[in-house]
Amino acid sequence: MEIKLEQPTYEVIGVCLLAGKIMLRSGAETYRVEDTMARIASSFGFTNSNSYVTPTGIIFQLDKAGSAQLIQIVTRTTDLRKVVAVNSISRQLSTGEISVQEAYTLLHQVDIEAHAFSIWLQIIAASIASGCFTIMFQGKWLDFIPGMICGGLGYCALIYFHHLVRVKFFAELMASFLIGIVSFLLTSAGIGQSLDKIIIGSVMPLVPGLLITNAVRDLMAGHLVSGLSRGAEAFLTAFAIGTGIAVVFIIF
Repeated sequence: MEIKLEQPTYEVIGVCLLAGKIMLRSGAETYRVEDTMARIASSFGFTNSNSYVTPTGIIFQLDKAGSAQLIQIVTRTTDLRKVVAVNSISRQLSTGEISVQEAYTLLHQVDIEAHAFSIWLQIIAASIASGCFTIMFQGKWLDFIPGMICGGLGYCALIYFHHLVRVKFFAELMASFLIGIVSFLLTSAGIGQSLDKIIIGSVMPLVPGLLITNAVRDLMAGHLVSGLSRGAEAFLTAFAIGTGIAVVFIIF
């Protein structure tokens, strides 16, 4: 159902760009961002909108006669709850349930909301997941607690160093290095048996699973630039994790 509304162009562009920014920053795929912006524009009668989305920016043009607008994406995280919220607002626009002003207000509220889970809850979840991964990779039950300790400390280090230095590669390198050090110390003290299983389980919360998935899906959808850039980012993350662990083995 297409709703023909006479709305100022800049308001529609603002809603489209804000929706795209929230989705891209929250871990949505490139083609999903483009599709959502196109559907929002179409709900206001602009059927010839054009967009070009990369992991670091969005270029959007409402119609062929208008000028294109650019928005930069600086930080990216994983919060699929916000992606779902934007999709819901997009559907409400398509059915005419809300106006463009109401949509912008709702999107702004979604944008400024904190992450769905607190930092401490994320750390606890990463710790438990690390222990479970340790067992899943055929570690002993004696390795469960060391895996939880290493995984929790590693995720704490990831958050701390990412706030300290806004370089993702450095934060992941230091987090994996800390995991390797703590794992070696615990096994040397007799707390835990399988050093390799503890390390593997502890670094799993750092592995870029969503990045790899989105890279493959973007490539399959024909978004080569986004797919390759996400793949390169995933490779650098994996390289940082491997380097941090390798340095520990070299030292000890």
